[in-house]
Amino acid sequence: MPSTLTKSAPPSAGIADARRRTRVLALPEARWALAALLLFLAGLPLDLLGAPAWTWGPLFAATYLTGGWEPAWQGLRALRSRTLDVDLLMVVAALGAAAIGQVLDGALLIVIFATSGALEAIATARTEDSVRGLLDLAPTIATRVLDDDAEESVPTAHLVVGDVIVIRPGERIGADGRVLTGASEVDQATITGEPLPVAKETGDEVFAGTLNGTGVLRVAVGRDASDSVIARIVRMVEEASETKAPTQLFIEKIEQRYSLGMVAATLAVFLVPLAFGAELTASLLRAMTFMIVASPCAVVLATMPPLLSALANAGRHGVLVKSAVVMERLGQVDAVALDKTGTLTEGTPRVTAVRPLSGPGRTTRAPEGAAARASATADHERGAVREGAGASDESRGTFPSGRPDEDGLLALAAAAEYPSEHPLARAVVLAAHARGLRLAPAEDFGSAPGIGVTATVGGHEVRVGAPARLLHGADDALSARAAGVAAELEAGGHTAVLVVVDGAPVGVLGIEDRLRPDAAATVAALTGLTGAAPTLLTGDNPRAAARLAAAVGITDVRAGLLPQDKVAAVRDQERAGRKVMVIGDGVNDAPALAAAHTGVAMGRAGSDLALETADAVIVRDELATVPTVVALSRRARGLVVQNLAIAGTFITVLVLWDLLGSLPLPLGVLGHEGSTVLVGLNGLRLLRESAWRRAATDAVTPPAVRAG
Repeated sequence: MPSTLTKSAPPSAGIADARRRTRVLALPEARWALAALLLFLAGLPLDLLGAPAWTWGPLFAATYLTGGWEPAWQGLRALRSRTLDVDLLMVVAALGAAAIGQVLDGALLIVIFATSGALEAIATARTEDSVRGLLDLAPTIATRVLDDDAEESVPTAHLVVGDVIVIRPGERIGADGRVLTGASEVDQATITGEPLPVAKETGDEVFAGTLNGTGVLRVAVGRDASDSVIARIVRMVEEASETKAPTQLFIEKIEQRYSLGMVAATLAVFLVPLAFGAELTASLLRAMTFMIVASPCAVVLATMPPLLSALANAGRHGVLVKSAVVMERLGQVDAVALDKTGTLTEGTPRVTAVRPLSGPGRTTRAPEGAAARASATADHERGAVREGAGASDESRGTFPSGRPDEDGLLALAAAAEYPSEHPLARAVVLAAHARGLRLAPAEDFGSAPGIGVTATVGGHEVRVGAPARLLHGADDALSARAAGVAAELEAGGHTAVLVVVDGAPVGVLGIEDRLRPDAAATVAALTGLTGAAPTLLTGDNPRAAARLAAAVGITDVRAGLLPQDKVAAVRDQERAGRKVMVIGDGVNDAPALAAAHTGVAMGRAGSDLALETADAVIVRDELATVPTVVALSRRARGLVVQNLAIAGTFITVLVLWDLLGSLPLPLGVLGHEGSTVLVGLNGLRLLRESAWRRAATDAVTPPAVRAG
């Protein structure tokens, strides 16, 4: 079995190579499996309709060749190292079936195993692609400052500790290090998961691959490229994937023992009767019958239909589970670790409090959901928001005839922020659009990293930014009141934004990353399913994390984490014997997703690496589907147990009949195929819509709780 990941290229690898995505048909396993499937489908109706053997025989023969040559070759190579695997055994079983006239059964067996090998190869290639794609985050070229203050462009792989690099607005930082001079705001969501850019000044640490804002920074390189946080994320994804190898080794040991047992048993069934004088033909027929009825196909199909049916049902409801193995593992989880930004929250800052200083003020909620976004988009496209009514005393929330009310405060702030690309500015403008406010044109716009923006709106200077910076040195009563309102909002988990007009504070806006509506219910459901409340793992600040955790019912909060810290937290739980499911969405979550027993990524805003590394993806971003799919997996595992009991009973009875009596070949095939059909139909029960509804009920109230 190929390893999940190969060693990725070093950070100096070319971007063109890193962005290359392996196409499915570029993989030889996929091409051979597709050819075998098409040939089998071409021959199947001819055989079933009783056409002459010369019409379907060559097609099935080609199926054996295209689908079976590679596992047969690999099996023969394994024999050279004294290893016998199930793939080779299945090829032998298929040839044995063909030898006694069961050509169709053998061809079907070949197609099943060829398809399985192709899916494994595709999964491996895609994971390798996603890990290489992570290197796109780190630029390949950096601007290094020389001793005489001259600048030169060098590959980031050539930077050494102590070099000084300059990062201009909009550039990605080329190395981990500390700021020597300059001030800016850096979007480091790829590393820490924080939803908002972080102000960086002299002495602050910055990471390779993060995005600089509007300021210019000079950074002293603190780590080699091979030891940067981005490079360590790549290594951790590889190492975490390799930690799953012991499970695979256990499976291979079982396969090896089974293969040896099957070969020994078949030879015994053939040779022992001969030793006692039985006819060659009769002994061969008995041995081939034994190989058919003892074939693991029934056991394989007993396991797969319930899991594949659950997988398909989950897919219809927006949950992409990447394999039947993952579907089974979902039902085994007994601990959950959740990311904050983009998982429990929407991952987009929104204005949730508008506090004018003209009166007592009140906290208001901005319109929520798709309707508000659609309204804002429509207003923006019509151009209604930029038609100048905001400066008129006749418009709603006027200024300066009186201090602005909520709408006037929001309109002033949005007008000043309109030219800015900062995420907080976009949140303010979106809130104004959602209320249908008209914005006056802004003139003389300026932006200062870490401070805010300045613009002239309706003939008045409007400044919007950080309260601590805009109120620095002010000691009047109004400034003190503004500082108090800002502190109150920040204590509640908001990011406070002060609005100043002509040097006087007029109000404060509160911005926060809004909690998903179904977050609390999902946490409660996961707690019921696993018997323990989930853990919150986030790179955000402790105060915001604690506030959100309290709102959803989480008590175990671990904040300010880097990617390696999240991995350590997951491994601590797994060392305690827990099977951990990690739910996240960012590049910073990818190592934890790979290290976990099962990783689940939020699909809408999830990074490419998180989506590829995760075992399952919530395509529609509906967090409530996570406990439902866990409950569905448990139902599938219950059906697997039922099917294994049915298949095991049939195989045992047929094998004993063949060994102790005289089992007719047609009856053996009928019993074998009948058990396969029976377990297949039993597994298909999970395709029904009612199965998803029942799983949703189980997620809210687990069966054990209902029974109690």
